[in-house]
Amino acid sequence: MSFQGREFTQGMKQLVINLKQFNDIERREKGLKAIWSIEQTAKGLSIGEATVRRLMAEYNKNKQNVPENYSKSRGKPEYTIPNDLQSVVRHYIRSQNLGGQHVSIELVRDHLSKINPAYEFPTTTIWRALSRWGFTYGTGKRRSALKERDYVILARRRYLRQKRLNRKPDGTLIRPEVYLDETFVNKNHSNQFTWYFGEDGPDVNKPSGKGERLIIVNAITIDGWVNNAALVFEAKKKTGDYHGQMDWNKFSRWFSERLLPNIPRNSIIIMDNASYHNTVEEDTFPKSNSNKDYLRKWLDDKTIPWGKDLLKAELYALCKTFKPKPEYKIDKIAEAEGLSILRTPQYHPELQPIEICWGVVKNYMAKHCDFTLNKFRKNLPLAFSQVTSKTCRKVVAMTIIEENKFWNEDGKIDENQGIDVNNS
Repeated sequence: MSFQGREFTQGMKQLVINLKQFNDIERREKGLKAIWSIEQTAKGLSIGEATVRRLMAEYNKNKQNVPENYSKSRGKPEYTIPNDLQSVVRHYIRSQNLGGQHVSIELVRDHLSKINPAYEFPTTTIWRALSRWGFTYGTGKRRSALKERDYVILARRRYLRQKRLNRKPDGTLIRPEVYLDETFVNKNHSNQFTWYFGEDGPDVNKPSGKGERLIIVNAITIDGWVNNAALVFEAKKKTGDYHGQMDWNKFSRWFSERLLPNIPRNSIIIMDNASYHNTVEEDTFPKSNSNKDYLRKWLDDKTIPWGKDLLKAELYALCKTFKPKPEYKIDKIAEAEGLSILRTPQYHPELQPIEICWGVVKNYMAKHCDFTLNKFRKNLPLAFSQVTSKTCRKVVAMTIIEENKFWNEDGKIDENQGIDVNNS
């Protein structure tokens, strides 16, 4: 799991603190130098050693752990196990699968509790989270163990295969790649740690609530933000899932008017599986209650032979045999301009480099927050400027490392589990 470039939530900060303290225990037992536990913590979470030192300094100044009972956002309830842990869990399960080792829900629970004693989740809760994240308990060639579901592996393999086909032998791109995504920032988004008088408490100067929310849509290439592509608008709701503030009309208008005119021709546009990314063309396929004449006409239009003696149920079954795959509206818009769409596999934010760019933007907003809407809007262009072409080249390079790691590990795990990843 990598926290690099992301906004550090309270839970993520506590994870760094507890992992550092855990490494300190091992360091003292082995008689190693103090720098060892810092290096191990930074390496384990893919963050800089300076970040570990900074968070530990904040912790030591405040003489307290990050509170476990911090206020929850209103709106849609959070899952008991935060999605931030998804990559941690996947890394652990894959490492066990890679070594042919048995892994169970109990072992996942023990692994999380070692990282952070606060992560004492019931096995049922962990089981639900694993199911939600695309894992299953199956039988491999050697033994039963937790593993990723076949559809997750195959989706990832198809995606990685397309990415690899777009690379020259020297690693450079054949066609330009454009990564697009949406996020949000609240007006009162600020750093959690601050100096304060002990009797006042840390929240004395902070307004209650999250404040107005801005929805942001943008895209990057290896050279930086796409010129003139940023879309920023105020959400109607201040809480809940920001995806609810977007729809097909807003997205398609931005896609056609802001994105397409400003990216290289023949680009590959990479995005996630948000519902408004996957809006399908009007479906003219017959329904189960369609009459026989409609079913026959549909078959005739597709030049599919049918017999006059076929019952309605038989006609419908014949139609289903030749049912075409759904066509996404956004794909057709892109294809008309000589572009193509590639969707990242489910549950893999680490394969979207723009996610790290959002972290850089939000970190800047948090550091320069004064809780006023005027300052909030003025800060946003400055926050975008923190993401340079150098930043994008670095995060894309990091993503390619992750892609190659998945590709190579999947082949090795396949030997233990018997999943045919090469025929995806």
